[in-house]
Formats: sequence, C-alpha cells, structure tokens
Amino acid sequence: MIYLPTIKQLQYLVALHRTGHFGKAADACHVTQSTLSAGLRELETLLGVVLVERNRRVVRFTPLGDAIVGRAWRLLAEADAITELARAAGKPLASELRLGVIPTIAPFLLPGLLPGLRRQWPELKLYLREEQSPRACEELARGQLDCLLLALPYNCGDIESEPLFDDPIRFAFHAQDLPNAPATIQPEGIDEARLLLLEDGHCLKDHALAACSRATFRPDQSVLGTSLHTLVQMVENRIGMTLLPQMAIDAGILTNTSIETRPLASADAKRTIALAWRPSSPRAEEYRLLAKALKQARA
Repeated sequence: MIYLPTIKQLQYLVALHRTGHFGKAADACHVTQSTLSAGLRELETLLGVVLVERNRRVVRFTPLGDAIVGRAWRLLAEADAITELARAAGKPLASELRLGVIPTIAPFLLPGLLPGLRRQWPELKLYLREEQSPRACEELARGQLDCLLLALPYNCGDIESEPLFDDPIRFAFHAQDLPNAPATIQPEGIDEARLLLLEDGHCLKDHALAACSRATFRPDQSVLGTSLHTLVQMVENRIGMTLLPQMAIDAGILTNTSIETRPLASADAKRTIALAWRPSSPRAEEYRLLAKALKQARA
C-alpha cells in the first residue's frame, strides 16, 4: 500500500513556509505547536526526506522542501476548488465567503455596503481580510481568498473581474498652502518635491503617479505614508500635498481639517474598483451576483 501525504500535513507545511515560524503557523492552522510539529515530522517520515531544518532561531526549508511546498500549494488549491464546487451547487451566497479588501478601500467602502449586503443575503457568512495588493493577489491565486475587492489597473495575475464603479483621484492641500488654487489642477503644476504618497505595496501609489500624467515625475521618496489617514495628518500639518481617492473624501476623511481638494485635469485621475476572482473558480456566477449586489448597495 502506498501512503500519501494528507491534506492536513500539507496545510501545516505551507503555513510554516508562509509564516517562517512554528508558533505562527500553528495559530494559522488553529492547532497547537506540538500538533503541527508532529504532523510535519510524520510527513518527513512518510516521504523519507528532510523538508525543514530546525534550530532555535530560524526555520529554513531545504531545496527539496521548497519544491514540495510549491506542489503542495497547487494541491491545496485543487482541494479548495472541490469545496467551492460543492458550495456552488447549493443556494447562492448562502455559505462562507472569504473576501479580501485592500486598505485604501476597506475602511471607506465597506461600512456603507455591508448592512445592505447582510439584509439581501442573510445566510452569507462573510469573512473579511485586509491586505495590501501584492499579498492579496497572492492569497487569491493560492486559494486563501475566494474573491477580492481591489483597484484597477493593477497586475493581479490571472483573474476575472467585474468593475463596480470608477473612483476619481483628487489633489488635496492645506488651504493656507494654496490660497488661490484654481478650480482644476493641472498635473504639470504639481510641485513633485512636496507631493506625499503612500509607501510601496499600496496600488494607490501607482494610480496617483499615473494621475500626474508625467513620465518623468519623481516625488520625494523620503517621506511616505503608511495609510491615507497618515497622509491627511501630514497635509494638515503642512508637510506637503497629496492625492486622495474620492471614496475616502466621501467617507469623511477630511472632517475637521483645513484641507481642500480639487479635481485633476487628467484622464488617468481615477481608479476602477472591481471584484476579482480566479478564472477557474466554480463559484464565478456567485461572484458576479455579489458584484451586482455591491453595485446596488453602493447606489
């Protein structure tokens, strides 16, 4: 009889590879550290190879361990697809759904959408995960997320997507910095030395640069914001100026500040909010239904 690795053992392996820490991997798998360690030892015994070099300070995968992790991800994604297929055969949007959302969308869009979504689909068990775009796209590809709310254009790999709405990007400045600001800002008039942007990992940084419509645009990279709220505080303290999505402004991010905004004279001064999923997902029709519900809830 040939003994094969179990799904649980492969889950332990990829969790350890992703976190690089036995304790964190055990937490991610909702088991004790001793259970996870025992499962990995059983897997190594079964395969007759060493997958992980263990010492007190670091977890280091062997070259063979790295190769097996890559195959394990694909196997787990297929196992997840089986579960998705069973869910899709039942009542639509009446089971668990793991939705990823990027940080420049989550706090501004979801509070207004979720109550209506719950009323329309009371049996939907929605699990939200906020991640920056690169990590969110990776988790979607690996099956850790079912679908993802993100801003396009962005290279998220092989995805299907349903556009929800366009979100304009506006120029934001302290009222005392530009007392005679025109009704519309020309991108070539922006002082790149004073423009504040988000740190790398936020796709809004790329959208903001695209909105400036200047290939040679080189803003100061020494001061970067970790969030839109941080950028607003820096502008309020007259450290510089920034670019903000309309949805954040509508959600009240500028309340009780002296910050004003203007539209940009650029066709690229917008991002498209979309729902994305894996093309191979058997729940694609459910996600299209969810996208329609999100559009209706926003309207």
